[in-house]
Amino acid sequence: MTPEALRFYLHDHIPLSRAMAVEVLEASAAHVLLEAPLEPNINMHSTMFGGSAATLALLAAWSVMHLKLEAAGIASQLVIHRTAMEYLLPIAGVAQASAHLDDAHWPSFLQTFQRRGRARLTVVAELLFEGKIAGRLTGEFVAISET
Repeated sequence: MTPEALRFYLHDHIPLSRAMAVEVLEASAAHVLLEAPLEPNINMHSTMFGGSAATLALLAAWSVMHLKLEAAGIASQLVIHRTAMEYLLPIAGVAQASAHLDDAHWPSFLQTFQRRGRARLTVVAELLFEGKIAGRLTGEFVAISET
């Protein structure tokens, strides 16, 4: 899926991403990089609202998992089971969220999915502001077979 196709998908299926003005800079089954401006996500301190920051990171983590499942030809519903968000620095401008998949756990995930029709995988996304890590989201996602 191209970055533009992922942006359309997110904006159509998760309208909050459109309201946040989320853009997709990179989109692959291994890495997703999203970006959001401060203006629609600002709080009373002139920094990014914590909910917007967490949502941006969650969207990146969900997207990389979605693209990995799509690339593997796995028809499933992908849902978030649990998240933990760590806020490290205030974000006073454009924020980026970067998510990578750790392939070390993918074979075990696939084996569980094939056996049970559902499986969990943890994905980490980092929030970046001015080249520094401003936050980190750890999300546990569950893929549920559609068949």
